[in-house]
Amino acid sequence: MSSPVREAAAVLVTTGPAHDLRILLVQRSPALRFFGGYWAFPGGAMEPTDRATGDLALASCALRELLEETALGAEALGLELGAARALLAALDDAPSPPEDWITRLRGVIDSGRFQPVCRITTPAHSPIRFATDFVQLHLDVPGAVELDQRELIAGAFMSPTDALAQWRRGELPIAPPTLLLLELLAEHGSPAYVEPAARIADSFENGEFHPARFSPGIFTAPVPTPTLPPATTTNCYIVGVNDLYVVDPAAVDVEHQQKLIRKIESLQRAGARLHGVLLTHHHPDHVGAAGVLSRHFDVPVHAHALCFAQLDDQDFQRGRALRDGDTLALGAAPDGSPGWHLDVLHTPGHARDHLCFIDSRYRAAIVGDMLSTVSTIIIDPPEGHMATYLNSLERLLGTPMTTLYPAHGPAHRDGHALIAQFLAHRRAREQKIVEALGTAPQSLEALLSVAYGDVAPAVHGAALRSLLAGLEKLEEDGRAKRHAMGWVSSD
Repeated sequence: MSSPVREAAAVLVTTGPAHDLRILLVQRSPALRFFGGYWAFPGGAMEPTDRATGDLALASCALRELLEETALGAEALGLELGAARALLAALDDAPSPPEDWITRLRGVIDSGRFQPVCRITTPAHSPIRFATDFVQLHLDVPGAVELDQRELIAGAFMSPTDALAQWRRGELPIAPPTLLLLELLAEHGSPAYVEPAARIADSFENGEFHPARFSPGIFTAPVPTPTLPPATTTNCYIVGVNDLYVVDPAAVDVEHQQKLIRKIESLQRAGARLHGVLLTHHHPDHVGAAGVLSRHFDVPVHAHALCFAQLDDQDFQRGRALRDGDTLALGAAPDGSPGWHLDVLHTPGHARDHLCFIDSRYRAAIVGDMLSTVSTIIIDPPEGHMATYLNSLERLLGTPMTTLYPAHGPAHRDGHALIAQFLAHRRAREQKIVEALGTAPQSLEALLSVAYGDVAPAVHGAALRSLLAGLEKLEEDGRAKRHAMGWVSSD
């Protein structure tokens, strides 16, 4: 089931002549759930007071959010900042929008400085969704930017070209929709960028992949798969700029396999070359289109030797049997620096053949099923082994990285923080298992009700397997014993 969609507005505040256009970017607080820590355009969700303005609702939302978050927009409204804030206060308190607010909004629209650009709706698999109308507001002489410190921690006017250069150097994390519009502004200028922006936004509504790039050189393509709930999709990643690899082409249905093919072909038309397919491990929700892409593009599939053994009946070109410490060349990085490559890490525990891939320039980590941003990870014996999994997590924690890209769920900007969170969760869960054990033998089901009492019944089957993995680790540690009638404590 997809998350509910809220309407929102985001404002491209521009200033300066067309040949030297500057645009306002603000950095969102890391504490925010939606694009926390990323640079974006100011904006926010539509409120009932905005809807009460009727056909002016979009302008109301855009101007209200702009004033609340940055103190800008008073010039557009034809007011001093103090008067604009007083009008906002009246808007919040009044049972219906003040007439002066309505008049000022119509003046902004009639001025020709307020231009709708496009609407982009967050993809259905995302846990938080907005249907965001992007609008441009051009200010001849913008006032001082005064940020709402509860939501924003920095802000600056900069040229689209400079912002993109900083992003390519890994210095400026930019939210994907913002990144797309900056690229179009840099390529086409204003107002010519509006037409391609609207066309591309329409393609998203018609089912094409959103431009989900959270760090340079990695494109995220989530596809529906028969995975375990609460996840409903698996992330396929296209890594590289001129030299490409596809990681975990998970699509199992023809429609999404063809979407992947179209996306790769569009990159090829732009001059890129696909060198192969990479698999993090052999599980069915990760390999669905491996053979399809291998045959269609005549490229090999690279994976751990144990992965090849599990997929012996699959029809694809068998490439390198990847080992820990191997590298895969990516050519020049997005910022032009040479020697860009993927480092291969063997990280068993969830699966014996599990691999992670970390790019050498930005230290972005593609981690497969080592972690998830929508749930915990199932450790299913005998293939899954809890102690080995925890050791692999500790290794990742000691490996330099920035953004972490899981197979399930959105990317996480602070990979180490997420790994530390998973390790803490596993330690807490192990303590619950220890506390549930006693001197009398107990079945797995009896232990589950205590040690996993916070887990929804729908996932009890998966939790039972992780419980077994946890008990086996305690047995290896000398803290639990297995009897014919169940499990007991050894402490």
